[in-house]
Amino acid sequence: MVKTMILEQIVIQDKEILGGVPVFKGTRVTVTSLLDYLEEGMTVEEYLAHFPTVKKEQVIHFLEITTREYLTKHYEIAA
Repeated sequence: MVKTMILEQIVIQDKEILGGVPVFKGTRVTVTSLLDYLEEGMTVEEYLAHFPTVKKEQVIHFLEITTREYLTKHYEIAA
């Protein structure tokens, strides 16, 4: 059975943490840092090595959820 997560279980936005920039829950690591690393051609494993407080499950679910939301919003794809 696959555990379905929602974005709010993975990412939080709190004015007390980095001024409200979205971060992975339980960390002070911004989600944009993941996108920056991937854009530069780095792997998820390399990213996790640099940010050990972020869990691989968080990254995978974040990418799955945001991809699904993007495709659902911009294309005729069932969620």
